Amino acid sequence: MNRGEAAIFLSSIDLALRKRFRFRIAYCQLPIAYFEFVFLYSLFLYSCNSCFFIRVIRVMKFGIIGSGSWATALAKILTDNGCSINWLVRNEKIAHHLVKRHHNPNYLSSVYFDAKLLSLSTDIKKVVAESEYILVAVPSAYVIDTLKPLSTDAFNNKKVISAVKGIIPHNNQLLNDYIKECYQVPLEDYFTIMGPCHAEEVAAEKLSYLTFSGMDQKGTAELASKFSTPYLNTIVNKDVYGVQYAAILKNIYALGAGIAHGLEYGDNFLSVLIANSADEMAGFLRKVGARHIEVGVHEEEDPVTHKKNANYATSVYLGDLLVTCYSLYSRNRTFGNMVGKGYSVKAAQLEMNMVAEGYNASRCIYLINKEFKADMPIAETVYKILWENVKPSEGVNHIEQFLV
Repeated sequence: MNRGEAAIFLSSIDLALRKRFRFRIAYCQLPIAYFEFVFLYSLFLYSCNSCFFIRVIRVMKFGIIGSGSWATALAKILTDNGCSINWLVRNEKIAHHLVKRHHNPNYLSSVYFDAKLLSLSTDIKKVVAESEYILVAVPSAYVIDTLKPLSTDAFNNKKVISAVKGIIPHNNQLLNDYIKECYQVPLEDYFTIMGPCHAEEVAAEKLSYLTFSGMDQKGTAELASKFSTPYLNTIVNKDVYGVQYAAILKNIYALGAGIAHGLEYGDNFLSVLIANSADEMAGFLRKVGARHIEVGVHEEEDPVTHKKNANYATSVYLGDLLVTCYSLYSRNRTFGNMVGKGYSVKAAQLEMNMVAEGYNASRCIYLINKEFKADMPIAETVYKILWENVKPSEGVNHIEQFLV
């Protein structure tokens, strides 16, 4: 508090006292004890007020696991809001480059960071130990190896945030189920960050939306506030399982859309394919217990934001599916497009040099659906094209008979 603010604060206390006790005495007639009382009372109120704000506007200590494009985009969002981050990067070369040149040399190199806000490390134990919120942003296939150095109690009294847009292929588990089994992280301490949100558009500061899901809505809203910027709006919901499965499935359907595009199907066919994919995805989500999978129905108001509650036609479900199927930034659409044009799966993987989550996800969902038994001809055909050597043209011809 500067001198001017202190003067205003003391004057307001004096005015409040005069109104309360209804006296009108000139300052020159007041005893010294009155001024001492006003000063001490002001200090007391200011200290209480300071403690209050410290409690409400507390500093969250974030740790980011991963240094790819999505991790870099999330690091940009947090540091744009003035948050200091502990950041696990792949090697010392990347760390040195970020310190000296202020950008990631491999991903989103147009994004520049304030080095004072970055604590960079190649030691995951150090990053986790020094952070309160652990944001996991590595491809699902690398989650187990990345977390392997940690002890089973490493996440005790910490919150885990998943920015993983896939399913762990070794055991067909969502991240929350895996860390509960191996690190005893309860679902109450777990949050998700889902799109639709391409890292490239975050880098360019084009308006985007992120959905934060967690069991504790107030805690989720507090977390979401740390990511809200002029170029990024945040939404909160409680559908932890539904949003994760939606993020997995949309990658599979984007592969299918890419395959069709590579086979030179037109926009008319793609629109029908994607509309049917949306319906198929909704059927699976209902089977796994996701709520609000309706269009045009909003059951209640969000108690935190007071907006209408999200349904299936909103960003994290249908919106993410649409952008992943149509956008040129979509890795899965690009991967599928290459397969449709005649690339082998291996050749497409080598050419991209980036992970298309839908490849492993197609096999995981195929196996998981043996339990849930949802009707999924599109997802099953994508799986067979990628894993059972069904010709892309034959696969899409097979899908045609199911489309309405």
